[in-house]
Amino acid sequence: MELTSKQRAQLRGLANTLDTILQIGKDGIGENLIRQADDALEARELIKGRVLDNNIDYDARLAAAELAKATRSEVVQVIGTKFVLYRESHSKPKDKRIQLVKTLKKRPL
Repeated sequence: MELTSKQRAQLRGLANTLDTILQIGKDGIGENLIRQADDALEARELIKGRVLDNNIDYDARLAAAELAKATRSEVVQVIGTKFVLYRESHSKPKDKRIQLVKTLKKRPL
């Protein structure tokens, strides 16, 4: 699912208050980190991660792209060493999920 700019803006606003729950250190992105990110996305839908200074293999953009691919999620935002990922949860009831802004299709004239 590709996010629109309005949906990204909405998710960026929601991510402002989130604490960083995922940290990529000198070990990089391994199976455990992917599993942790996958579990967190299923439980929360929106997670914030950080690439620590001792990691020389990844910058935040590359780490976010790799994690997004591995967890089938979308990169919402990358600023400095922090990044935000989003994936709609399928285990939560519909009323408890993040409700994204609907996109309007343009009608032909």
